[in-house]
Amino acid sequence: MVLTYSLYVLISVGLTVWVGHVLSSNGKVFLIDVFRGNEELAVTVNRLLVVGFYLVNLGFVSWYLRTTDVVEDPRQVFETLSVKIGTVLLVLGILHITNVIVLGKMRRRSILDTQAEPPVAPTGHTVTA
Repeated sequence: MVLTYSLYVLISVGLTVWVGHVLSSNGKVFLIDVFRGNEELAVTVNRLLVVGFYLVNLGFVSWYLRTTDVVEDPRQVFETLSVKIGTVLLVLGILHITNVIVLGKMRRRSILDTQAEPPVAPTGHTVTA
């Protein structure tokens, strides 16, 4: 049982750290676009999102550690690990998709706000030739 718990923690934490790193490094460009080129705001939001990602995922990994499965042979170790790791991966995926949806909505709104602003302030009259 200790082997199962140890493998679960090592694999889950490793996956969480790897996914967090990938999201952080690749999310910066997307966030800069969402925040209309404001790199400082994008970097700050990216860090906050990564911290929240780690807290939620590592909290879930810790919460989901306990099992009532009987683990007496290697087959049962793999079966228990597959359910636990699979669940962690599903949670990681759901959180990622949720973040992408929210940030995508923010990006669309930013684009619409940019398009709503005229490039030149209106003068109140037009000149015809």
